[in-house]
Amino acid sequence: MKFWAKAIGVIHSPFKVPEEAPQQGAWSEAISEIEVFEQFAAGLEGLQGASHILVLYWCHRSSREMLHAKPPHEERPKGVFATRSPHRPNPIALCVAKVLEMKGRTLKVKGLDALDGSPLIDLKPYYRELDALPDDPEST
Repeated sequence: MKFWAKAIGVIHSPFKVPEEAPQQGAWSEAISEIEVFEQFAAGLEGLQGASHILVLYWCHRSSREMLHAKPPHEERPKGVFATRSPHRPNPIALCVAKVLEMKGRTLKVKGLDALDGSPLIDLKPYYRELDALPDDPEST
């Protein structure tokens, strides 16, 4: 099965090389800018006032060949689907980012771990009721 996705924008971040990026965006205070391409700007309508957004982006400098990765807090590697490694068959990343400012088709955000120049795949509003699980002993 084949499918395709197109970049709807680009992420401008202070992280130029992988070694500079935090292990998790939530741990970063760095400010990034999300630039939505002009042809997709109308898709931002109604997002004004959102406190947080879900940002999906392509890890354009990641390996697509890895099926195992060793999380920093683990002793042994795991299957890549049991990790948050950017190195995976489809290197799609997801971060919850705090919206600091929205001007036109540019969003200034905090909480991304994306490298500078990462292609933006999608944006979605974050809803605490839907996206934050209550204390659930069965959740990871």
